Amino acid sequence: MNKVLIVGTGGREHAIAWKLSQSPKVSKVYVAPGNAGMEGIATRVPINPMDFTALATFAKTENIALTIPGPEAILAAGIVDHFQKEGLKIFGPTKSAAAIESSKTFAKELMEKYNIPTAKYKAFADYQSASAYIQTLPPPYVLKADGLAEGKGVIITDSKDEADKALKDMLQNARFGQAGKTVVIEEFLQGEEFSYMAFVKGENVYPMVIAQDHKRAYDNDKGPNTGGMGAYSPVPQISETMLKTARQDVLEAAAKAMVKEGRPFTGILYAGLISTPSGPKVIEFNARFGDPETEVVLPLLESDLFTTITDIMASTPVSLTWSKDHIIGTVLASKGYPGKYETGFHIEGLENLSPETLVFHFATNRDEKGYTTNGGRVLLIVRKAPDQKTARSDLYKEISKIKCENLFYRTDIGSVVR
Repeated sequence: MNKVLIVGTGGREHAIAWKLSQSPKVSKVYVAPGNAGMEGIATRVPINPMDFTALATFAKTENIALTIPGPEAILAAGIVDHFQKEGLKIFGPTKSAAAIESSKTFAKELMEKYNIPTAKYKAFADYQSASAYIQTLPPPYVLKADGLAEGKGVIITDSKDEADKALKDMLQNARFGQAGKTVVIEEFLQGEEFSYMAFVKGENVYPMVIAQDHKRAYDNDKGPNTGGMGAYSPVPQISETMLKTARQDVLEAAAKAMVKEGRPFTGILYAGLISTPSGPKVIEFNARFGDPETEVVLPLLESDLFTTITDIMASTPVSLTWSKDHIIGTVLASKGYPGKYETGFHIEGLENLSPETLVFHFATNRDEKGYTTNGGRVLLIVRKAPDQKTARSDLYKEISKIKCENLFYRTDIGSVVR
């Protein structure tokens, strides 16, 4: 029997821990540091995710068979390199390979070099040049902080003045700190978006089922971009032809490109894609499980997650089995998110939810009265059913049982066609 360690605090880590806890090969799941909602399935370890030395020491002391890092920041900081030097088994990309997410400029240059389809772009490190370039473009304007900005570093606007202000905020006022020292300005792409994740080791690519994420804060895709307000799978409006092309021209092509660049990728490669008349194009790459896509994709995985990962790491071919069900998840977030918000509000009604309802915690604490809010995105409620309409109906019936004065959610997850 094997012990596993998940590093991180949020809904993605909760979903990974939940799935691994179902494996007959796993005796114990640890999460460092996790949150209060994970305590039923995992043992929390009070170690800062950035304290790689303490994490490695814990993994050695507890004889951890497999560590899975969740957040992008720790991958970009080199947790995999540290664990590998210590002789510990960890599933994720090295710091060098994680650049496919941690530097949008690197990712765009990689795609350009290896003919991976993406939007046209230019990168700027000074405001005057970027502002002058914006003046030459038609709206909408797509601006991206080069580095990691917790899903909030993308600004899309029809207003040239707003675009110029955003450039000034990033390049002169350091709105995103180091992450915004370079800004990528992209061509705007119109079409259906979808998230395509795959287990990867070197040139071996094992795709998952796709999902569609809703990034905007409010109904009808209004409001600011967030880390994601909900997701669903499958995405029937994406054709099998589009999917096959995305697998070959994006996921497999990117894996091969990283090998050629001397940065072989191991872990979860996430492609944020858009379906265009000329085929799929890459919006972004992530170097880890997407969030909230993970919380709707892993419940559809019928294969054993622990076995899948360990076989891939051993370069043993795997065959993934997926449920044919439909699944939808909606985020309950603190009012004000992704801007300023307050925490510490009690959440009532979770005990009234159906046993078929999955609840993944992003950021909660627990006191004698129950769970309290402890972040921007707080909960993700998920329902699965044989068809999308039933899953969606059941989901919102369940959400109506939850009471908290400071939470809001979108009521249209799974119904918006972009």
